[in-house]
Amino acid sequence: MDDYLSEAEQWEWLKGQIREYGLWILGGVLLGAAGIGAWFAWQSHTNSIGMAASAQYEELRRAFSGPDRGQAMAKLGELEREHPGSPYVDQGRLMAARAFVESGELDKGANELQRVADTSKDRQLALIARLRLARVQIAKGQADAAIATLNTKDPGAFAARFSEARGDAYYARGDKKNALQQYQAAKLSTLPGAGPGGGSDQSLLELKIADLVAEVPAATLAPAAPAAPVTGAIAVPTPGPAVPASGPAK
Repeated sequence: MDDYLSEAEQWEWLKGQIREYGLWILGGVLLGAAGIGAWFAWQSHTNSIGMAASAQYEELRRAFSGPDRGQAMAKLGELEREHPGSPYVDQGRLMAARAFVESGELDKGANELQRVADTSKDRQLALIARLRLARVQIAKGQADAAIATLNTKDPGAFAARFSEARGDAYYARGDKKNALQQYQAAKLSTLPGAGPGGGSDQSLLELKIADLVAEVPAATLAPAAPAAPVTGAIAVPTPGPAVPASGPAK
C-alpha cells in the first residue's frame, strides 16, 4: 500500500482487500489455528504416551527385582505391545538379559541382548548390548562368535571396551598374541575426559597386559592400532620385567 495515502484512504483500501480476499485470509487463519491446535494435541498425546511407558517401565523394574521372573517377562511383553517404538522396551530387554545372566540362563540372556543389538534405534544402546552379548558368548565358550559380535566399524565411546573384550575373546581362544595387542589398543585409547583406556578398568587392564608380555615374544608383536583417536605422541608399551604367567585376571 502506498505510504502516502491518508488514513481514510488506507482504511478504504484495507476494507477492499478484506472484501476481495476475506474468505482466503479467514481460511488461512483457521488452517493455521487448526495446525497449531493439532500440534499441541499431538505433543500432549506424545507426552501422555511417554509417561505411560515410563510408568510401565518402573513396574517392570520392580518386577525384575522380585522373585517372579514370569511376571516380569509378562510385563516386558505388555510394554513392547503397547509401546513398540519406545526406548523403554530396549532398556527392559537389557534388564531382562541381566536377570537371566545373573541366574545362569546364558542362552536366554544372549537372546535378549541380540534383539537389542539388532533392532534398537538408539546406537548407544545397541553398542552396549553388543558388548554385553560378546561377554556372554565368551562365558559360553563361544570366543569366535564373540569376536564376530565385536566386529563393528565405529564403536564410538566404547572403543576401548570393545578392544578389551576382543582381547578377552582372543585369550579365551588361546591366541595370546592378538589378545595382548587388543589390550594394548584398549590402553592407548583416549576419550575426552576419560583419560587413557576410554573408560576401561585401568588396573585390571594393566594386570592383563603384564601377565601376557612375559609370554608373548616382543618380536612377534606388531604395533597395536589404537581403538580410538589418540591425543599426543604415545608409544606402544614395551615389555617390562617378567612376571609369573598366570593368565589375565578374571
